[in-house]
Amino acid sequence: MTSVEVPAEPYEDSGPSGYAAARLRLLQEESRSGPSRRSGLAKLTDDWLEALFTTAALASGVRGAALVAVGGYGRGELSPRSDLDLLLLHDGRADAGAIAALADRVWYPVWDLGMALDHSVRTPAEARRTAGEDLKVHLGLLDARHIAGDLGVTAGLRTAVLADWRNLAPKRLPELHELCQERAARQGELQYLLEPDLKEARGGLRDATALRAVAASWLADAPREGLDAARRRLLDVRDALHLTTGRATDRLALQEQDQVAAALGLLDADTLLREVYEAARTIAYAGDVTWREVGRVLRARSVRPRLRAMLGGKTAPERTPLAEGVVEQDGEVVLARTARPERDAVLPLRAAAAAAQSGLPVSLHAVRRLAAVARPLPVPWPAEAREELVTLLGAGEATIPVWEALEAEGLITRLLPDWERVRCRPQRNPVHTWTVDRHLVETAVRASAFTRRVHRPDLLLTAALLHDFGKGWPGDHSVAGEIIARDVATRIGFERADVGVIATLVRHHLLLVETATRRDLDDPATVRAVADAVGSTGTLELLHALTEADALATGPAAWSAWRASLVADLVRRVAAVLAGAEPAAPQPAAPSAEQERLAIEAFRTGGPVLSLRAQPEAHEEDPGDEPEPLGVELLIAVPDQPGVLPAVAGVLAMHRLTVRTAELRAAELPGAVAADGSEPGPGVLLLDWRVAAEYGALPQAARLRADLVRALDGSLDIPSRLAERERAYEKNPRRRGAQAPPPRVTVAPAGSRLATVIEVRAQDAPGLLHRIGHALEAAKVRVRSAHVSTLGANAVDAFYVTGPNGAPLPEGEAAEVARALEGALR
Repeated sequence: MTSVEVPAEPYEDSGPSGYAAARLRLLQEESRSGPSRRSGLAKLTDDWLEALFTTAALASGVRGAALVAVGGYGRGELSPRSDLDLLLLHDGRADAGAIAALADRVWYPVWDLGMALDHSVRTPAEARRTAGEDLKVHLGLLDARHIAGDLGVTAGLRTAVLADWRNLAPKRLPELHELCQERAARQGELQYLLEPDLKEARGGLRDATALRAVAASWLADAPREGLDAARRRLLDVRDALHLTTGRATDRLALQEQDQVAAALGLLDADTLLREVYEAARTIAYAGDVTWREVGRVLRARSVRPRLRAMLGGKTAPERTPLAEGVVEQDGEVVLARTARPERDAVLPLRAAAAAAQSGLPVSLHAVRRLAAVARPLPVPWPAEAREELVTLLGAGEATIPVWEALEAEGLITRLLPDWERVRCRPQRNPVHTWTVDRHLVETAVRASAFTRRVHRPDLLLTAALLHDFGKGWPGDHSVAGEIIARDVATRIGFERADVGVIATLVRHHLLLVETATRRDLDDPATVRAVADAVGSTGTLELLHALTEADALATGPAAWSAWRASLVADLVRRVAAVLAGAEPAAPQPAAPSAEQERLAIEAFRTGGPVLSLRAQPEAHEEDPGDEPEPLGVELLIAVPDQPGVLPAVAGVLAMHRLTVRTAELRAAELPGAVAADGSEPGPGVLLLDWRVAAEYGALPQAARLRADLVRALDGSLDIPSRLAERERAYEKNPRRRGAQAPPPRVTVAPAGSRLATVIEVRAQDAPGLLHRIGHALEAAKVRVRSAHVSTLGANAVDAFYVTGPNGAPLPEGEAAEVARALEGALR
């Protein structure tokens, strides 16, 4: 739809106050938004500046001068808080003092209104020379637009600047590409960021401007379909961001997203992010295609003349066959001259698989031709189509750009209709690096490295692609995903038994890591439950590989050698049960020599004893690397008494130590005698913790012990100290922006025959474990062990508790404990 420019409302007072009032009225008009408001604001500003310049030129007596808008203002893209980029251009004949007086009469009224101004005063020759030295200046001048004064001076500069740009394109475009790449490395990819910079991030407004500059060079041009609409959408979002915040900002922070969405008439912040991601993806893909074409043209310019000279005439590009109907030409995958996509429904997947396997991009022309005329695949797919999909998914990193090319032209949604629900879907958990759709592709890429580990790589890669499809539906995404996976796997032609395996993998793709990190692996019920869910050793093998691929594709916080070792231990135990062995009954673990020493010392002295030991994390895949510290093993022995768990957790929180795992158990002390000769009384608790410092160095063991002694005897007011930290924590503006969901506490059904398993899911915060321990003490239950996980801003903890008699809690009592704990955390 063609936008119609609505003239700005005229104003009687041409001074700053009149302009400011008219500008405010324009910004407050609900009917004026988007391109209409931006062009109206630019026109209003043009009229005001023209009046200022005309008056100033007459007063200063300067002739042969012009006021020129450059950059975003030159394009007429004024957002509510945009800078004014202005160039005072003069022919060099006027006196320097007169030019300075003219400039002051224009700049100062702008400053008086508090507007940001990027200004310069130059002759055409100076402007061209500066542009030749500074790429950013040259880019700004490409959008130069006359506002007032001598039109001939402006026109002459525009003509010269464009000619310079085209003449210097072979040198300047590689510089521009490098600039774009450096900015992307600093700012990240707009289409995946939770708090994106609409201008600077890859796929943002600066990249859209760079594509305009490439087009102006006449060397190459960007794919135009959807590009202008994507740029307009980002500008609309920036306009709303400026109006809702009252600031000149390009960063779409979490705390502003709901307001911006409402200002744009969108359903919610997720809808806003999805539209931003879609626009960024369009711009980023256009950039990939354009810069590839720039490179191809520049290479051709430098190589082909020499080839022609050597061969004595023209040379045709070499075409190398890759697959049926698919060839490589000039570094891209294109369709063979004999290809008939209207008759060959498998050709899109065959071309994509050939491109990924060859590590080559698919040409834009080929993808668009396939999207336009390729026949839909029959349902179920033929075996060749399924095999080509698996080949594409198994190509590793080369899969990603090929998949993005197909997705940009709608071919992925045509092949897999359910893709539309996860496409560009944001994930608000900061543990996740990617949107849902990119995470799925990334998981397949990670899984491709494990295909030699499993007996059915095709099932692993397909499950990797499908495992989070349920995130496009309400409810538990694993449950919804199982249904979708059955449908999709059947659609693409897998046999019934294979469909069942894929569905099981999707349904339980979180089972291994959640069980390994949140359950007692020595409890037979834990291992038996996993074995019953998985069903076979073959499925377990696939699930193990999928678990690791999923975690690696999530982000650096989701996987470590520690988690890998826990999952591997669980898999080993489950495999034994599936092979026919019964889970071994738990035996009390014999204390290590260090634990026994601490326990005896605690019993003899009647007070806490502790030690800190670094626990290096092994690198299984690259043993030559330096060990990465997993944290510190903190061993504590303390005479059994009420309040041990909250006291220890509170002291650790005070010292800014993050708890990764925690285990509590009573120590057996045969033959131990107290200092006064008495026999063992209430016993000694052993606490085995893995902790890490939030930042800075670890505290000294002596300080921890001193504070623990005070916490246990009641002389250290832990709640007050933690409340101070909580207040400081909440004052952090980034924390204020994220509205955390309420905590949830549940009793795990059939979690253990030895204890009741209480699961806690809450927003991580200083002292959370202390509050949990205090609430469990108040409920008069004993904590047998604790399994603590922190995923981004979320704490996911499991506590094995018993009654005073050491038995699991009755069902009603367990539910009451869970309700009380949840109430204490709200």
